Amino acid sequence: MDTNQMIARSVGVLYIIGTVAGILSVVFLGWVPGNAFANMSANQTEVQIGILFILIMAFSLAMVSVIIYPVAKTYHQVLALGYVVFRGALETFTYIITAIWLWLVLLSNQHIDTATFDNTPFLSGAGEQIHSITMIVFSLGALMLYYLLYQSKLLPRWLSIWGLLASMLYLLTGIFDFFRTIPTILLMPLALQEMVMAVWLIIKGFNRPTN
Repeated sequence: MDTNQMIARSVGVLYIIGTVAGILSVVFLGWVPGNAFANMSANQTEVQIGILFILIMAFSLAMVSVIIYPVAKTYHQVLALGYVVFRGALETFTYIITAIWLWLVLLSNQHIDTATFDNTPFLSGAGEQIHSITMIVFSLGALMLYYLLYQSKLLPRWLSIWGLLASMLYLLTGIFDFFRTIPTILLMPLALQEMVMAVWLIIKGFNRPTN
């Protein structure tokens, strides 16, 4: 197995780890940002586990950009570097901020009445804003990756096009999420695409260059 195919399989595994950790974080947090306060008071252990899964998701997905960079830069160095910046740095930063925010809410709920704390504008609204920013940063990074994959033909083009279209929908969802709650089903096309891509990378790896 050559280096590129080892990279492809590693990326596939990291995508699965990140997605599973993300799903488990939602399961344990039961978390929609606007309802976080009510959930945390009675489920502090679950919230702590949920925060751990957020961090696992953050660092596993950040590693995707680092591991794929040596392959991606040979096709488009600017997009490859942009993907590292958005997914490896900015997205990871937003997940860490999310984890810190959740800890602040959790610690505050131990000392302040939930009803009173829920009316505090800064922390009660911060979760919604962080969530929306994370969605936008994530989708911009995803657009860079899928455009690069489309141009390079490292994956079948139908899979890259699926990723591009789903990333655009994700981006629009993140933007509109600043103004109103958006149904999470709109995020499913990209989640499904990433799992299909992960399995493809593990089984088949990258397409070999055709010259």
